[in-house]
Amino acid sequence: MNLIFRMVDAVWPYIDKRVARFGIGEGMTVVDYGCGPGRYTTRFARLVGENGKVFAIDIQELAIEVVKKKAQQAGLRNVEPILVSGYESTLADETADMVFALDMFFIIKKPRVFLAELRRITKKDGLLVIDDGHQRRSETKSSIAESGCWDIVEESKDHLRCKPRFGQRGGRPMR
Repeated sequence: MNLIFRMVDAVWPYIDKRVARFGIGEGMTVVDYGCGPGRYTTRFARLVGENGKVFAIDIQELAIEVVKKKAQQAGLRNVEPILVSGYESTLADETADMVFALDMFFIIKKPRVFLAELRRITKKDGLLVIDDGHQRRSETKSSIAESGCWDIVEESKDHLRCKPRFGQRGGRPMR
């Protein structure tokens, strides 16, 4: 599958164009949640530079191994692959400037729990970029609204940008 993605990316540079619009900057901490084989991870790592960090999180051990190998081959020392079970990322509260959930939200069985975890690891002034994957936009927006953790601040054809919502409990996400 990784070979297929490389061929598609070479012929149709959609990923590069998409990433350029995300607003990732030097020194940021970025989470690529559901990173798969790292199509976005390595691009994020180049953008955040040596002073930044990219956490590549996935539930598939093979995906994590592929990301490790890609990062090593590209000399990217700012990528930390993390194998998870379920929705707990193991990251500290308010770690990330930006969290990405790209082409994976449609497979999440417990969106409320998942979105609460993403909120927990996002800084107060951070941002979630999420897309629909293989579900209707209305389903994605409904899940986000029902979570009580995020406010959609921008909607484009291929993703939503969300700001964390704060509850009454000392800046903790509302659950």
